[in-house]
Amino acid sequence: MLGTVHPADVAGIRRLARDGLLAGSAAAAQPRALARLRAGVYSVAWPLVFTRITRPLEHRRRHADCARGLEWLRPDCLDRFHDDVEAVVEHALRRATDPIENLEGWLSTRLNPATVDAHRRRRGEIGALQRPRLPAWLADALGGDAWLCDLAVQILLWVGVPATAGAELWPLDGWAARRAERTGEPAADRDTLDGEVRQVLAAMRTRERWHAEHVERPLGHKQAPVAPMPAELPALELVGREERADARLAELAEEALGAIELRLNRGEEPATAVATVLTLVFGEDPLGTAARDDWLAAALADPARLAGIVATALAILGR
Repeated sequence: MLGTVHPADVAGIRRLARDGLLAGSAAAAQPRALARLRAGVYSVAWPLVFTRITRPLEHRRRHADCARGLEWLRPDCLDRFHDDVEAVVEHALRRATDPIENLEGWLSTRLNPATVDAHRRRRGEIGALQRPRLPAWLADALGGDAWLCDLAVQILLWVGVPATAGAELWPLDGWAARRAERTGEPAADRDTLDGEVRQVLAAMRTRERWHAEHVERPLGHKQAPVAPMPAELPALELVGREERADARLAELAEEALGAIELRLNRGEEPATAVATVLTLVFGEDPLGTAARDDWLAAALADPARLAGIVATALAILGR
């Protein structure tokens, strides 16, 4: 859906949101009109999802290539990104019932609840526990061992995740690091961890129906493990130049918001913090193009426009 939205559709989305009519219009829309509404919200939502959800997640997963930008996302990471954006779009088209002056600011506050709810719903559809908890009978079967009980919960979480661990079924490397943190022991070798996984699975199989429903069934929906693509291979051209520019601007906007928040936490006046950071981040041709006008300087010099920019930044930051 990226790169297919007419600017007029986005303007219409913003107008409906300001009038408090976005959700009502979506509920009453015919298929063709609904598709345009969805596309408009998608184009507003995806940069927010990438900068606030996808990029931090890819950093935590140590996918440095995926964190670089939308066009570098691996196929499974790209699928998860699109799932998250779709969740935010669906949430907006159902919940945007009140007037919304700042659509980006409102969406920013809804990212986590929208994606978490959708994630739990997808887990439930394939039989995975939506909120994995350790059953008392399983804790007893594992002898109450703190690490094995924790590993059992990690297994229940993992079976409901569509991603794979490269060419393996279980993310043993990540669990090895978790084991060292939880037990305070040196990192276990893969054979030790593999044996512990087998021990937990054997305990789970003592309740055959439960194991079949909440472990085997969701595992059957997981993508087949594949060998990871070398990070140094040239990336496929998934999006065009304008989309890459949008992604870069979204990345810079996220960095700017972080810098503004640090200054505000130190007690700096909002207008000073915003103007200083925006000048530093966006004032020197951030996209590396020769063409650059003085729109930013003009905006920051206009008290009314600066006040609007400050209000938008504070709303996105939840202040």
